Amino acid sequence: MRALLVLTVKNEAAFLLEWLAHHRACGFTDVLAFSNDCSDGTDLMLDRLAEMGGLTHVRNTGPHAEGPQWAALKAADSHPLRQAADWLLFCDIDEFVNIHTGDRSLHALLSALPQADAIALTWRLFGNAGMIHYQDQPVTDTFTRAAPPTLAWPWRAQMFKTLFRNDGAYRKLGVHRPRNPDPQRSPRWFDGSGRAMPASQRLFSDYRQDNYQLVQLNHYVLGSMESYLVKADRGRANREASAFDISYWVERNLGAAEDRSIQNLDSSALRAELHADPVLGSLHRAAVAWRHGRFAALMAEEPWRALFGRLLMCGPSRTLHPAEAAMIHAHLPQSRHINPSQKD
Repeated sequence: MRALLVLTVKNEAAFLLEWLAHHRACGFTDVLAFSNDCSDGTDLMLDRLAEMGGLTHVRNTGPHAEGPQWAALKAADSHPLRQAADWLLFCDIDEFVNIHTGDRSLHALLSALPQADAIALTWRLFGNAGMIHYQDQPVTDTFTRAAPPTLAWPWRAQMFKTLFRNDGAYRKLGVHRPRNPDPQRSPRWFDGSGRAMPASQRLFSDYRQDNYQLVQLNHYVLGSMESYLVKADRGRANREASAFDISYWVERNLGAAEDRSIQNLDSSALRAELHADPVLGSLHRAAVAWRHGRFAALMAEEPWRALFGRLLMCGPSRTLHPAEAAMIHAHLPQSRHINPSQKD
């Protein structure tokens, strides 16, 4: 079986080796990585990884009329790796597949859902946990406070990415779910707890139930406060997405529950092997230094100092009680409501 991860990156070299080691341990066989406009050596690190095998690097140079992410997805649709894959997943550098069944491998997940054509990997947001300074430590060890298993608001916290079978039922990749379905096919969808779900166009899971019994997608969306400024400076990969600002932070800085489950899949040996390569090790250290330097440069400007000050002023976001969230849900457009008839 060949399982392909499609990745888009810009200025994220400091996190790349941990992400890659984890997903290799998980059982993904191929990575198709697109880089654009890198200043921290991400592209050079991807070049070296490509030389070593197990990863293919494509420089996603602009201009990007729809943003670099959509340009990469369009290019990936016609790439030979996509054609050769049995399973596909588009995944960002701050997203880690976290499987809870069997030996926590991709094979174990697919064995638990042999009838699945698509599996919704629901985000579990991991908050900042008061971490101010960026440190060169594994993300999965540093951030262990997450949103609770059920969350009435915000609905964006329950968005998902889709692991899907590459058998022609869907003919194009998408950010959250595959696109251009074959009208003659009826693919079977399942959520992260193994329940059958409708193959609708919804991008988020039913937030009234635990969607993480078999698999979740750990989303380390904020990181440290220093890293968040560097992330905001980098900008969004999707042209139509909103900016990284204080409202983005408040909606995602959730940490009511402790979750260390991802540590049950040990990728430390693979990570150490990558760091031991003299080229990768040097590039990683340079990327860490670049990140510290970029934060210092941003803090020389008032708008960035103001944002950093607001982050310091904010505590962890409070999880809304269902009755409070109901006051919001009552005013949502019908397309954003969960239809009770679609529950299993």
